[in-house]
Amino acid sequence: MEFSFKGGCREVGRSGLLVNEEVLLDYGIKAGDIPEYPQNGMEPKSVLISHGHLDHCGAVPNLMYMNPEVFMTPPTAEFTGLLGRDTLKLAERTLSGVAPFDPDDLQKLSRSIQKTDTGTEFMTHGYKARFYGAGHIPGASGIYLESEAGESLFYTGDFSLQATRLVPGAEKFPKADTLILESTYFGEEHTPRKETEERFIESVWETLDMGGTAIIPAFAIGRTQEILMLLDAHGIHAYVDGMGKDVYKILKKYPEYLKNPRLLDQAFDNATPVKPSKRAEILKEPSVIVTTAGMLNGGPVLYYLSKLHKDPNSKILLTGYQVEGTNGRMAVENGIIENNGTVLSLKPKLEQYDFSAHSGDSELKQVVTKFCKKGTERVFVMHGDKTEAFARWISEEISEETGVEAYAPANGESFSF
Repeated sequence: MEFSFKGGCREVGRSGLLVNEEVLLDYGIKAGDIPEYPQNGMEPKSVLISHGHLDHCGAVPNLMYMNPEVFMTPPTAEFTGLLGRDTLKLAERTLSGVAPFDPDDLQKLSRSIQKTDTGTEFMTHGYKARFYGAGHIPGASGIYLESEAGESLFYTGDFSLQATRLVPGAEKFPKADTLILESTYFGEEHTPRKETEERFIESVWETLDMGGTAIIPAFAIGRTQEILMLLDAHGIHAYVDGMGKDVYKILKKYPEYLKNPRLLDQAFDNATPVKPSKRAEILKEPSVIVTTAGMLNGGPVLYYLSKLHKDPNSKILLTGYQVEGTNGRMAVENGIIENNGTVLSLKPKLEQYDFSAHSGDSELKQVVTKFCKKGTERVFVMHGDKTEAFARWISEEISEETGVEAYAPANGESFSF
């Protein structure tokens, strides 16, 4: 097999891996002031997408002129369309107005997707393929691919072995000759979820007691729903604003991809959706607002911060990873954000909570070890900023016993075996 790494190497964002110049696994966008895309110069016959986050599916419409076969789980297909429409809206509001694709591309993608559930084997251009549940968010999957010659690979996408309130953990992964593994949290262990939840809830109550507003920026897909379920479980009424409301409507159609659909419905029934015209009214009294965007780059959260950035009694409770170059990272490091060209200094206390939907260090090592003991011959480590260290760990700790080869490819590198 030949592997050409187009993006997502030694970084988080814009994932893209081309196999044998025929099958493309993921094709995403890296968020930031100037969005980045995977390297081009390819003509895939088939595209398989691991899950519906922008850094894995965001640029797929740009491939439609090549008429590839496209496979996604049903939730991933709907999330990809939702994010695509949002990308076009955001492009309209920038000075350049330049988008990576146009509405016709998005419509063509919608018609082309072959929705395929996890656990269902399918064929594409001579390759045997299957999606495996990966935890992370609803519909997220690892991808198994096998050539006609019997060569096999498993691409984890983003995964978590641990269940959350929203989704179960990853299912048992298959054996494969080659493993391509995400490594976002190599070298870092997550705080136990229960402990994180307790600190988070305590801080929300504290904010309300001080007469402030708790602004909770959350990713629309996965995180918004989980946070609302957590707040509801502790009797805290929340307002919900932004794309997370649309995601919930999608999830209602796919209860089989959720851990507890009833509790999700209950959380949204008890929350109050916010119309843009009513945002100012909410801020007249202490409240809890769960809103996009999770990295403070656009979305309703910027309206709330523009009104509350001078209020020391309010809080900003970040619930996810903040990519370099985003408002969220700038807020964490410098206490400021930019909104429509204006720099705002943030007086509310800013807190960051580890609600990660990725596996931590020990789980990453556990997965690699299991694959290698079952005969995996090579491991490629991507989707993280410590991939070279992870590859060294594999070489030093596992290679002597199993003979596995470990690589931390750079964007643009190709390997053939």
